[in-house]
Amino acid sequence: MKHKTANEYYREKFGCKVYKLSVDAGFTCPNRDGTVGVGGCIFCSGDGSGEFAARGGEDISRLLEEAKVRVEKKTKDGKYIAYLQAFTNTYAPVDKLREIYSAAIAPDYIVGLAIGTRPDCIPDDVLRLLCEINQIKPVSVELGLQTSNDITAEYINRGYKTQIYFDAVRILKSKGIEVVTHIILGLPGETREDWYSTVKTVVDAGTSGVKFHFLYVTRGTRLEKDYLEGKFSCLELEEYAEGLKECLALLPEDIIIHRITGDGAKKDLVAPMWSGDKKRVLNYLTKYLK
Repeated sequence: MKHKTANEYYREKFGCKVYKLSVDAGFTCPNRDGTVGVGGCIFCSGDGSGEFAARGGEDISRLLEEAKVRVEKKTKDGKYIAYLQAFTNTYAPVDKLREIYSAAIAPDYIVGLAIGTRPDCIPDDVLRLLCEINQIKPVSVELGLQTSNDITAEYINRGYKTQIYFDAVRILKSKGIEVVTHIILGLPGETREDWYSTVKTVVDAGTSGVKFHFLYVTRGTRLEKDYLEGKFSCLELEEYAEGLKECLALLPEDIIIHRITGDGAKKDLVAPMWSGDKKRVLNYLTKYLK
């Protein structure tokens, strides 16, 4: 794999090893509160895809410290990026967002801010705030596209058309803000041609980086119901590795690969069961891609 990994990219950018500290800042999502839809995307857990984030209120300083303690059990070397991961982290009044973002970048050990959100939740006042914070410490915005196929997007209850993603990437990039795009391989009904089309879409849009995930099913989601009813099957590890390699080959080398796999909490995992062994999965993918 010729592309730079996030680890390599951050080391070049900040001059040291950089870790992400994932926190749940207490946001919700317009696809849950009725503004866009209810229930969220059908694969999204009750934690808003932030199963491993530090949570427990809106005291960002405390949450970052708690997350940092967990990382320091493995290493004390390096700096950190504050990652607002769970739910939609631009979905609030701009004054509240300014308070949260400012607290997130305040510690000396924080070198940047990563914000997980939806492309339909970046109004002008929030965009101006992102630009303001970006002048203090680097900001990247992570967008959950998942697929460029609008038929699939409707099935998974994404709640916006792919053109909205294009518009969001364009405006963010024009303001000098990095964009990382999430893609899921193995969504129900999709073929590899759909995967390739999604990859080509994020390239055309101008994303700075990509996170690849395979589809996994967790308890309590609407996706679980469809899975148990036999409406689709999950990828085998070998299938995912083959598809991932082909997708990576479609990406220009200047696009940073931030992730090649994703995993949910083991206690809630329904399928595929092989995904519960993260170390084995990463070792297999790394060897296969080489």
